[in-house]
Amino acid sequence: MKSIRRNRGWAAPYLLILPGLLFILIFLAYPLARVFYLSLQHYNPSKPYITGFAGLANFKTMFGKPEFYQALSNSGRWVVSEVVLQLVIGMMIALALNVSFRGRGICRVIIFVPWALSGVLTATLWSLIYNEHMGALNAFLLQTGLIQKGAAWLGNRHYVFNAVVIAELWRGIPFFAISLLAAMQNISPDLYEAADIDGCSAARRFFFITLPLLKEQIVLTTLLRTVWEFNSVDLIYSLTGGGPAGMTTTLSMYIADQAIRTSNYGYGSAVSVVSFFILTIFAVIYIRSTRFGQEV
Repeated sequence: MKSIRRNRGWAAPYLLILPGLLFILIFLAYPLARVFYLSLQHYNPSKPYITGFAGLANFKTMFGKPEFYQALSNSGRWVVSEVVLQLVIGMMIALALNVSFRGRGICRVIIFVPWALSGVLTATLWSLIYNEHMGALNAFLLQTGLIQKGAAWLGNRHYVFNAVVIAELWRGIPFFAISLLAAMQNISPDLYEAADIDGCSAARRFFFITLPLLKEQIVLTTLLRTVWEFNSVDLIYSLTGGGPAGMTTTLSMYIADQAIRTSNYGYGSAVSVVSFFILTIFAVIYIRSTRFGQEV
């Protein structure tokens, strides 16, 4: 009887993690392995006569296309613009909301609202704002005399990238604001009281107390947001579809276009594999360079 109970006790932890392990295998490991497999295949359901092993042909085709490098460049600009601006503005909002004032709870709720909206709903809202003929932005600029004619913010290749960046900023800033605010709430007030006694200015308090103690949260949130923005499709697809002239076609949009619109799943999978390695290498270098998880 003792041996049976001992065997049951040994197996219990593994039985408890089995559902989670199966979930990971079904919804993460298998799709990932499938993408790697398809990247080595000519697979296009609309052209079954070319289906077969391709080796590295998809990768050779990809590295020879200017569209791939343009999408990669757009992804770099997109991620840097979004993460840096969201972090800076989110930090400013978090600092403001960390101060006690009347109505602070309502302000926190209002700040969080854009993050709760879906990408498609956000895109619908901003498409109305950017509308050339009846958009709120053009109406405001015309009334103030800043422009003489309504601009096609989402149709002009000179404006479209910045316009989409602003729309995504509106949705992404609350993530940083709420995350950083939560971390600020855990900083001991005694540190600030001691700094006040020593005559520290607000700037010195921020750079020598607040910022170092927020390091772990900043590293984690910027890493997560980098991955999310790199893979962002919904807002860009709904606003511009990657146009005009590929100005908003990021790598994720390029993958969606190749795999869904043209049904070229083999080539799209090859681009996905490259994206996977780009994010993996970046994450490893970023975590090691910032020494994430070590004491401040």
